[in-house]
Amino acid sequence: MPKFIAEPARRVDVIHDTDVLVVGSGPGGLAAALAAARAGVDVTLVERFGCMGGNITTVGVEGFAWYRHEQTIEAGGIGMEFETRAKEMGAAVPESQSLSYELDSEGFKLVADQLVEQAGVRPMLHRQFVAPIMEGDAIVGIITESKAGREAIMGRVVIDATGDADIAQRAGAPTNKTPVEQMQAASVMFHLAGVDKTAFMAGVNADPQTYADWATGEWEIETSGKEDDMFSPFLAKPFERAIKDGVIPAHLNTIGGTWGAVHDSGEMTYMNLVHLAGCDGTDPESMTKFEIEGRKQAMHAINALRKYTPGCGDVRLRNFGMTIGIRDTRKIDAIYNMTETDVREQGRFDDSIGIYPEFIDGYGILILPTTGRYMQIPYRSMLPKGVKNLLVAGRAIGGDKIAHAATRNMACCAVAGQGAGIAAALAVRENRDVDSVDIGAVQTELRRQGVRID
Repeated sequence: MPKFIAEPARRVDVIHDTDVLVVGSGPGGLAAALAAARAGVDVTLVERFGCMGGNITTVGVEGFAWYRHEQTIEAGGIGMEFETRAKEMGAAVPESQSLSYELDSEGFKLVADQLVEQAGVRPMLHRQFVAPIMEGDAIVGIITESKAGREAIMGRVVIDATGDADIAQRAGAPTNKTPVEQMQAASVMFHLAGVDKTAFMAGVNADPQTYADWATGEWEIETSGKEDDMFSPFLAKPFERAIKDGVIPAHLNTIGGTWGAVHDSGEMTYMNLVHLAGCDGTDPESMTKFEIEGRKQAMHAINALRKYTPGCGDVRLRNFGMTIGIRDTRKIDAIYNMTETDVREQGRFDDSIGIYPEFIDGYGILILPTTGRYMQIPYRSMLPKGVKNLLVAGRAIGGDKIAHAATRNMACCAVAGQGAGIAAALAVRENRDVDSVDIGAVQTELRRQGVRID
């Protein structure tokens, strides 16, 4: 068998031309598209799945702002609008451990549809990005594959919101990929039905868990200390007992984590119990392996819940997320890469495009924003080196490991996305590259759109 084949040259039809082309519709991409459209330019949003919302909808991560407490200071803007619009549309319930609302993963599909339609964004779903279209060192569009075949979509500015810096990397921008053995674990999220809410909550109240309990046989959590006595919807004891009794295999000591909302209907959503180390979200072979393994582990978790958790004796699987949840792969080497000091010590920047509370969650660290501390997100962290007309929003912005543990979170992705969208719109309107956009004008428009930047 040959080691490779040579594809013949072919003509690819240009099916659409736009001012700002956003690729990926997770919290960062969705915020970018809405912000750019509201700043007065034509916007197209390309998405590989059949719905928008990214981790919220396709993975089932409903806890959008679960860090929020009385003293938390936030940017507001489109990220907050996700919550308020979801509440208005009956697609949100109070979150169990914070002063936020949990976004219904199915209902938010409708929320995103409405937001995009009202803003005048053109959605192009069911299209997978496969290659950038380059003119020298400038990106001018993308190639997609779909049921319609191979198509070209042109854009004056492109925003890479793929989460994995796919466009930046293939366009030739330098990127950094976390070694697989150091990547944050992936998760297969699931939702349950058949919970006796009264009995379950009685069990929680009889044995309340705190953030100091966030540990299994495989990991320990570093906190700042102030989190240790705070309530957490953490589940570990059922799985410890299940391993001891032989109900689940002993090597599955990574099963454990948090539950989300418990509904009067008997549903329990956002079950974040399966953590899969060694999954590479840029490798389809790895993702295939861990999608299947994650579903197996979820069923082990459900068996343990039935046997050892009050109110869960008749619980059953309602659904899995559409795809595995990836926390960590590539990040761009940006004009400015955020640092651990920035996220721990309230980094301040002249080119701030929004603030984010002192919330770090990853690599064994959990710090919650309960004291009013916050950082600023610099515009330069979204500017990749070596490629013009390109911005990167979402969890692939430039930063070191601990910075990523903060900026990867969905609400922060929305902050960065809104800044990227506005900068892209102004670059189009001013006919200049994104690396020379007037940051003062960007900040003025951010404030007009309700964003706190300082």
